[in-house]
Amino acid sequence: MESLLFLLAQEGGAAAAAQAELPPPEEEQIAESFMDLIMNPERLADMAIDVGKNLVIALLIFVIGKWVAGVIANILKKGLRGAKFEETLVGFFGNIIHAILIVVVAIAALNQIGVDTSSLTAVVAAAGLAIGFALQGSLGNFAAGVLMIFFKPIKVGDLVTAAGVFGVVREIELFATVIDTPDGKKVIVPNSGITGANIENLTANGTIRIDMTFGISYGDDIDKAKRIMMECLTAQDLVLKSPEPTVAMVEHGDSSVNFVVRPWVKPTDYWPVWFATHEAIKKAFDAQGVEIPFPQRDVHLDPAG
Repeated sequence: MESLLFLLAQEGGAAAAAQAELPPPEEEQIAESFMDLIMNPERLADMAIDVGKNLVIALLIFVIGKWVAGVIANILKKGLRGAKFEETLVGFFGNIIHAILIVVVAIAALNQIGVDTSSLTAVVAAAGLAIGFALQGSLGNFAAGVLMIFFKPIKVGDLVTAAGVFGVVREIELFATVIDTPDGKKVIVPNSGITGANIENLTANGTIRIDMTFGISYGDDIDKAKRIMMECLTAQDLVLKSPEPTVAMVEHGDSSVNFVVRPWVKPTDYWPVWFATHEAIKKAFDAQGVEIPFPQRDVHLDPAG
């Protein structure tokens, strides 16, 4: 019996010792730390000084870092302008770099005052990924716009056929290109549609050839008709002397002998020369007795039928 009581006493003492070794609850620890600070004013003052010092350093990091970010962004903009980049692209890249640097400076300032920024960085990265998926189409247009501004397959004022649209380029933006068609329409074309298809730039080489076809009857003089058409071209100031215009017979049609008439002009003079040439050749043919035929069909009736 005495041995049993002795064993129970030993087990109770061990349990009490184990309970004494357990760490106090968190609330008790906080209370003890607070009381320790109250009882040790020197330690409290040192902590306040450290906190104040970190706040001042964090503020200096943010202010100086913000100034440095602005300087770097301005230097980048000047460099891009010196490299003859488009102003739209200069402003965009400058703003992007400035924003990235500000985020880096803010994270550095928060780290200085003891804020754990690892979770914040993860949240920002996840948000950026989500926004990227949501704006996938827009980002494709943006990337195409950057390529167009950088490599310049077309420029403002060019006469082009892009994404099936024919007209003059009015404006190239980061996400879309504005084209004015000959019939007065304003067409906004997504940049990815332009870079994803063939681009016909009729202005890039500085000159453009107009291809026209005219027919005369089989009974007319071929040399006379060629001379008349060439005179109609050379009489126009807008037709370039070099390269020389071309007038040549191209085929024997069903009811006419057809000629190609191909003057070279500046892109801005395309339509004026087109209209003037058609009118001048028709008037010259009428004045000099050259017939412009139209489709005809001979019908033979059988009296016995």
